[in-house]
Amino acid sequence: MFDGPMTTSIIGRAVSEGKVAIEFINPRDFTTDRHRSVDAPPYGGGPGMVMMAPPLAKAIDAINREYPEDRRPLVVLMSPQGKPMSHHLATELSKRDSITIVCGHYEGVDERFIEECVDLEISVGDFVMTGGEIPAMAVIDSVARLVPGVLGDCESASEESFSTESGGMLEGPVYTRPAEFRGRRVPEVLLTGNRHEIERYRKRNAAERTIERRPDLMQGWGPTPPDGG
Repeated sequence: MFDGPMTTSIIGRAVSEGKVAIEFINPRDFTTDRHRSVDAPPYGGGPGMVMMAPPLAKAIDAINREYPEDRRPLVVLMSPQGKPMSHHLATELSKRDSITIVCGHYEGVDERFIEECVDLEISVGDFVMTGGEIPAMAVIDSVARLVPGVLGDCESASEESFSTESGGMLEGPVYTRPAEFRGRRVPEVLLTGNRHEIERYRKRNAAERTIERRPDLMQGWGPTPPDGG
């Protein structure tokens, strides 16, 4: 599942240039039964299957043995119950030397594995998927692109939606050639070459778009209301 997204475009180039390293571990390689089972019915009954703790823990142990004890990877579990993924979290994760991402599956993961081995649970949204692979790809992409040298333009990551430099707001509308498309013209201010006016225009439009589409991101902006206000 990971071959396409992780071997093409910006992430693929980063891997080929050695700026990012991505390795894959199959929990089935750490099973002991004939069927290489990684799941079993839940204790107490109920639908579906639950990922077993032993194969996952052994996989984590094998990874950790490759690192000094004080530099072991942060273990992240993709889970709908986890901390919401955000640009801020991606930035923090991009500062890590190494991260182990566990893809949840089936009805969930044995809680004892989470308690024993997982440092952080991450969710990519309030919805459920068939597995944690696609959410893991989203995390890998959002984190890897923030690693120094991965993006060609050093300003690309700093000026986009949710970044600290953008004030956490959405990015405003952007335009390119032609100057007119089906009767719709590029805003004239963008054609003037006046950098000061263009910057003002972009900041204003970013604020307007954020208020319209994600007003929750504007919390904390503006004057502090008086007590009781």
